Amino acid sequence: MDEFDVVVLGAGPTGENLAERSHAGGLSVAIVESELVGGECSYWACMPSKALLRPAAALADARRVAGAREAVSGALDAAAVLKRRDEFASHWKDDGQVNWLEGAGLQLVRGHGRLDGPKRVIVDTPDGGQRLLTARHAVAVCTGTRAALPDLPGLADVRPWTSREATSSGQVPPRLAVIGGGVVACEMATAWRALGSEVVLLVRGSRLLPRMEPFAGEAVADSLRAAGVDVRFGASATEVRRDGLVTLALDGGDTVTADEVLFATGRVPATTDLGLETVGLSPGRPVDVDATGLATGVTGEWLYAAGDVNGRALLTHQGKYQGRIFGAAIADRAAGRPLDTAEWGRSVATADERAVPQVVFTDPEVSAVGLTLEEATQKGRRVRGVDYDLGNVAGASLHADDYQGHARAVVDLDTETLLGVTFVGSGVAELLHSATIAVVAEVPISRLWHAVPSYPTISEIWLRLLETYRN
Repeated sequence: MDEFDVVVLGAGPTGENLAERSHAGGLSVAIVESELVGGECSYWACMPSKALLRPAAALADARRVAGAREAVSGALDAAAVLKRRDEFASHWKDDGQVNWLEGAGLQLVRGHGRLDGPKRVIVDTPDGGQRLLTARHAVAVCTGTRAALPDLPGLADVRPWTSREATSSGQVPPRLAVIGGGVVACEMATAWRALGSEVVLLVRGSRLLPRMEPFAGEAVADSLRAAGVDVRFGASATEVRRDGLVTLALDGGDTVTADEVLFATGRVPATTDLGLETVGLSPGRPVDVDATGLATGVTGEWLYAAGDVNGRALLTHQGKYQGRIFGAAIADRAAGRPLDTAEWGRSVATADERAVPQVVFTDPEVSAVGLTLEEATQKGRRVRGVDYDLGNVAGASLHADDYQGHARAVVDLDTETLLGVTFVGSGVAELLHSATIAVVAEVPISRLWHAVPSYPTISEIWLRLLETYRN
């Protein structure tokens, strides 16, 4: 039996940040991991996916500028792209991450951990043994999510791709079918088409990126089609089989044949085998938490859940943010300090619900924070959507010939602050943090006039939005 102040289940970015912040508050911490230290983001999501996407974006940007496009010939070198991707995924080895943990004063315990009642964690170790960890103050569940697969006839025998296979494949499939219309589906259709796959994108609904402003999904769909992707809306698979190739039967009677099929059909919390039932919670469901990360429905103020596993915002940066907030709360509670004096404040609930930033690394990029116009209206806010063509900004016209892009700010007419901002266009990911600050800080429009953008940059879109709002 080993005793620590805090035991963290899951050594992904969320668990690492929570563990580090708890330890910085003076607590001893054990962190339990059954796979690779660094988690999904480092090896099968954020890093490898963006490594696949960046070469295509760089090539597209060069081709959009006269003088540069004449110097560009040929297609992407797929082998070089995959080699670079492998390097960003550390060749699926976690030595560097383990060294960071040890250097931060955290103790790594390899194996699958599960709760065994209050403040107790049993770890099934790789050697077939078991280890019992007890926590003096807190256990934090940071196990993330896993890919959700539909209950589809024949699926079990097909060996479908999920986001893991899509970001780690060592070969470019000649033909790839992608099922889904969200971020993973759009990004992977973009990446593998650029690497040479013939891609068909099957979308059950009527638009891409349905949780974002409609013009964002429309721009991405147009771009995918221009790149040669067969985008089909209102298409659902009813059966799938593999006989060398994969054949998908669609509900309209058509069939699609491909070498591989990617199901990008959502995520579910990784809570099915964590022993939640031993503390009165339901396995397989998100762990509901309050603004400080405490699991609701569990007495004693000891069980926390951070990141994707609590279902509040399924994004790596939000999970890391929660890890920092909740880790500080754990340290404050352990020291008997009032939480309203915590280093990171008590802003988690507000930030999660109102100002979550996200970038979709398609071509064009989509970056957004806060509420869409539709969401704000549904919440009963008195709002106005302020739109501007990004191509009319001087910095954008320099960035690319015939720049195509769009921006929208959602203004609360009662407070004259921003509730949400969306940008679509090449290079707009780097505009997002300014928008996040404006939304999170509730900066009045009267003050934004004095945040002067440099000329000639794409950031001048801020001035154009303000002028449009005033006119």
